[in-house]
This record gives sequence, C-alpha cells and structure tokens, in this order.
Amino acid sequence: MNFGIIGCGIIAFTHASALKQLKAEGCDLYACADVVREKADQYAKDHGVKKVYYDYHDLLADPAVDIVCVCVPSGMHGQVVMDASAAGKAVVCEKPMEITPEKIARVTETVRRNGTKMQCIFQRRLMPVAIALKKLVAKGALGRICMAEARLNYYRDQAYYDSAGWRGTWELDGGGALMNQGVHGIDLILWMLGEPVDTVYGHAATMSRAIPVEDTAAALLRMKSGALCVIEGATTAYPGFSSTFTIYGEKGTVSFDDQHIIAWDFVDKDSAPPRPDLGDDVVGGAKNPIDIGIYGHICLLRDIAQAVRDGREPMLPPEEAALAVQVICAIYQSSRTGRPVQF
Repeated sequence: MNFGIIGCGIIAFTHASALKQLKAEGCDLYACADVVREKADQYAKDHGVKKVYYDYHDLLADPAVDIVCVCVPSGMHGQVVMDASAAGKAVVCEKPMEITPEKIARVTETVRRNGTKMQCIFQRRLMPVAIALKKLVAKGALGRICMAEARLNYYRDQAYYDSAGWRGTWELDGGGALMNQGVHGIDLILWMLGEPVDTVYGHAATMSRAIPVEDTAAALLRMKSGALCVIEGATTAYPGFSSTFTIYGEKGTVSFDDQHIIAWDFVDKDSAPPRPDLGDDVVGGAKNPIDIGIYGHICLLRDIAQAVRDGREPMLPPEEAALAVQVICAIYQSSRTGRPVQF
C-alpha cells in the first residue's frame, strides 16, 4: 500500500514515524504534498519520500497512491477528504474530521456515496486501559455510573499559536483548547461511557493567549442515564499535565492518565477484574505537540491498509468522528448563550 501525506506539518511526522514501523508490512510512505515547497522538500528528504507535490490535487491524480493521510489544518480537512474520495483514494483523516457537525455530515455522506474507505484518528482509543474500561462499563462491572471526568490540561505558549497562521482561529482551527487538543480526550471519555448525551452546559474563555478562541474551558454533561460527565480543557495549564480520565460507578472507580493507572478500586475486592497492562506507548503531548507516541497511529494505519486489502470497514469510520465535535460545538454554544444545550 502506497501512502501519500497531504500537509507536511507537525502531525505528518507522526504519520511518517508510524509508517516507518509498518514498512515491513507493505505500507510505504510514497508521496507527500504541501503548498510550502520548502516544507514538502524537507519532509521528503527527511523521510525518503519518492514523490513530492506542491498541489495536493496532483498527488491525488497519481495512480500509484493508494491511501491518503490528511494532515492539513483542521478547517481544511473536509474538502481534502472529499477530493481524495472523488479521486478513488482511501483516506486517513487527522482529528477533528471537520470543525462543525454540519461539515462532518457532508463529508460522511460524500465518502459513503463514493464507497471510500476512511479511517479517523482517535489514537487514545487504542490504549489498553481505555479498552478495558469501556468493556467494564458496558457489562456493568462498575454498576450504575454516577460521574465521569476528563481533565485535559495542556500547555501551549503564545509562540505555538504564532507559529502558524491557522492556529487558534475559528476558521481553520475550529476553536481552541477543546477543538484542537481536547477533542481526543472528549472522544475517549464519551466512547468509554458508551451512552447518549442529554444536556451540555459549558463555559469557554480566552484567559491568557492573544487568540480569538478559547484557551481555557470547563463543561458539565448530563448523560441520558443521569450520569454526570465533567470536562476540563486548557492550553494555559503550565507546564502541561497528563490527561486524566476517571469513571465513578456504584461498584467501583477506575482512573488513569497517559502513563499510569491511578485507581483500580472495586467495592467487592474478591471479584475485581484484573488490571490491564498499560503497554509501552506514552500518548503524551501535554507539554509539546511533537511529544506524542506513535502506537495508536501504527494500529490505525495498519488497520486502514488491511481494510483496503480485505474490503471491510476500518476501525474508526467517519461516523465515529462526529460526537466529540458535536459536544464541543454545544459547549461553545452554551458559553455564548449562558444556557444549557439540549442535545
């Protein structure tokens, strides 16, 4: 499978590292494209890319490209995905798939109509402890869920936002700390809970950075079951803290961060399920966007290649990308109006 990277910014290096690990499995980083020629050329030099393009349409026209990784600014994801779909390419799209629910719906309809294989990147779902916790919740091992928490307290200084004109803008970033950094954790906590959202109340503020979007936010979600879910998201939390996820149930509590299981406590200790292995990968990224692990990307890129070979659905199809963005946009709406949003 020949992969083509569209957009040679920070996250494209994670894709390159993952594909390097998958080369022996037949996944080759074959082409790249970026409108900034110097970036495309340097990326190709750094990663041994055979074909370099400065217009992504030219990459899509290359018949040797099988799968396209969309790594452009968030607000451009949808158009590039739809163009790739029209060109008959399988697609991997970085988070968020798009920056509004309406745009996500349009992209999903397009790729479904074209029969495109599409993988969305939410690599936290590949954490062994997250998989184990989702299963525990689903089978009722924690009893009735009372409350859940996602603490997503990152640090990004002003230089980070100044490093690229799209960062921290509504038009191309779709928001701030929640839509860019927090979307991973919001997706994860909702995925682990596995139930519909009923009501969203939130407040998003610009406290420290010279940007039009939020750098600090908090929200309270009420789930259909009545459980409460608390979300914190920031890029002002110096020096950046490991994302922490907790689910409190009547029968026990499980809590973990990027590197540790913090709590694995059950009322009935004799029948407590075994603690999962955390694995060797560190998700990271709280202090620096380049310090993220590649385990999840390896799994998801491997999966899309195998899905194309087998003619099956990938692990995270476009429908899986919608909920986190819907919730984030509801938090923004609640913050603007000062009222809860009925989901």
